[in-house]
Formats: sequence, structure tokens, C-alpha cells
Amino acid sequence: MSKEYRLGRRDAGSYCVRVQLQPLWVLSVYLLAVFGGGALLAPWLYWAADWTGLIPHKSAPAFHEFIPRSVQILALAGIWPLLRSFGIDSWRAVGFQYRPNWRAQLGRGFLLGFVSLGFVAAAALTSGARVWDSHLHLNSVAAALAGATATAIVVAVLEELLFRGVIFGAFRQSNPWLVALGISSAIYAIVHFLQKPAIVPTDIRWFSGLVMLPEMLRGLGNVDRLVPALLVLWLVGMILGAAYQRSGSLHYSIGLHAGWIFWLKSYGVLTARGDAGSTQLWGSARLIDGWVTVAVLGMILLWFLRSATFGAGQWSQDSEFDGTTPSRV
Repeated sequence: MSKEYRLGRRDAGSYCVRVQLQPLWVLSVYLLAVFGGGALLAPWLYWAADWTGLIPHKSAPAFHEFIPRSVQILALAGIWPLLRSFGIDSWRAVGFQYRPNWRAQLGRGFLLGFVSLGFVAAAALTSGARVWDSHLHLNSVAAALAGATATAIVVAVLEELLFRGVIFGAFRQSNPWLVALGISSAIYAIVHFLQKPAIVPTDIRWFSGLVMLPEMLRGLGNVDRLVPALLVLWLVGMILGAAYQRSGSLHYSIGLHAGWIFWLKSYGVLTARGDAGSTQLWGSARLIDGWVTVAVLGMILLWFLRSATFGAGQWSQDSEFDGTTPSRV
């Protein structure tokens, strides 16, 4: 596949179609294995947590919370086989090549993420839609901020590697980069759209995860849940992918993602619902489910797509994907 594409056989129409669709087939198998396997793994993780007593019974998470964690475990375990399936055999090829200014890119990305959602949070607090939680103690605040920081670092690195470095990079090999950006961002949004089920079973069986998974995806058929929540997730994926495309490495998008995750994990803990303001406009404790967030992210996306902040707007010439450089912005 990739060998003939490198040789420039772009005139073979049927072959080109096969090349363009193959990443989708590989990714479909990967996602099926990850979600199906995660649903089967979740009961065993739940039983293990209960049997070992590592998590106190009163503070143990509900069973449905083990499903996304199981999916994440299998997603990480399957990254290397997925890389091999796409013919990607080095860290440089997924955006982790060394660059002298990588710390500056990381810092600028984090600053943009922190300030952008910080603006939304400040506006929601000012409107009265959210208020600071007065019942929190200093230890609780410190724990929330420490947890948010740790989560931001881990999630940003792993998700940028998977969704931008691998998935976006694979589709970009045989498609215009804007097409690859739209497809990979849609996948990113759908994968993150797991909802809390209406009924959580108490009698957990080996197949309980398979039964609950469709229930957790029910929001995909609900227009009220799709907009603006799914739209925000798609915009997030588009921005992170555009940042990767512009900068040529994952450092900026990792920083940007980490800045957002920090707010998402701390905002709901540090604030409570207020008496004024519209939740649909300002968002709930999730912060990213309001129309103000859509407007802010929309402006950031336009800035990435239209500005020349990152210079050439293309891959560095030492890219190892297929010996070609993607189209300019």
C-alpha cells in the first residue's frame, strides 16, 4: 500500500480509493476491539477493586465508571499494534521529534488552553451561573488542583499521541490534511461522548459492560445532548489537530490539551451551580457544554486555520510518514 503510494501512482483510481479507505478499516477494527474488549474487561476490574479492598466500599466508583477506564487501558495497549498497522515505526513519525523550542511550544500551548477556558469559567462565575463552592476546605482545594494537574499531564500526552499523532497522521498520509482533520476530530468527539446511564445495575455479570455500553452511547441519538456538547468535542479535536499540523510536532497540542484538561477537572470540584444565568449558555460543571465555549473555541479554530503563527504551516521535511509533505494551509 504505502510503497506504491510513495512511488506516486496517483493515477490508479481504484488503488487510490483503497489506500484512502484502509486507515478507516484498520481504525474500525481497533475501535471495535477497544470498546468491545473494554466492556468485557470492566466487570473484572470492578470485581478486582471490590475483592482487593483497595478502594473503600463507600467511595468506590459506580460500575459504569469502570467502562471508560477499561476502554482507555485497551486503547493504550493497542497503540503499538495500531502504529505497526499504519506503517509508523518511529516516535518522530507521530510528532515526538526533538526540537530546540519544544519547551516554548509546550508553554504557549498550555497558556492558550488555560486562558481560553479560564475566560469561560470567569464569565460563568461573573454571570452567576456558577459560584465558588464555599464548603470546600484548603485540603480539598489542594487535592483537586493536584489531581487536575496530574490528569492533565497524563491525558494530554496519551490522547495527543493516539488521536493526533496516530489517527490524524494515518489519515493524512492518503488524504488532504483538512479531510483527515475532520475525520479524526469526529472520531475523537464520538469516543469521548460516553454518557452516564440512566440505570446502573447492582448485580454485575461478565456481560454487564456489553449491555451498558449502548446505553452510555444513547446521547448520539439525542439532539439536545449532541448540541452543543458533541460540537464542542469536535471543535476541540479540530483545534488540536490544526495545532499539530501548524507546528509540526505534538508539543504545542499537548500543552494546549493539558491547559483545557486542568480546567475540566478542577472547575466542577471548585464551583457549584448558581441561581442566575443559563446553563445552556454558560455550561454546567463540565464547563464545555455551553454556547459560550462554542464561540470561544470557534474563534480559536479560525485563528489556527487562517493565521501564519507557526510559520510554513506544513510538516517539517524530516517527517517519516511517507516521504511527502502535506498540503499547506
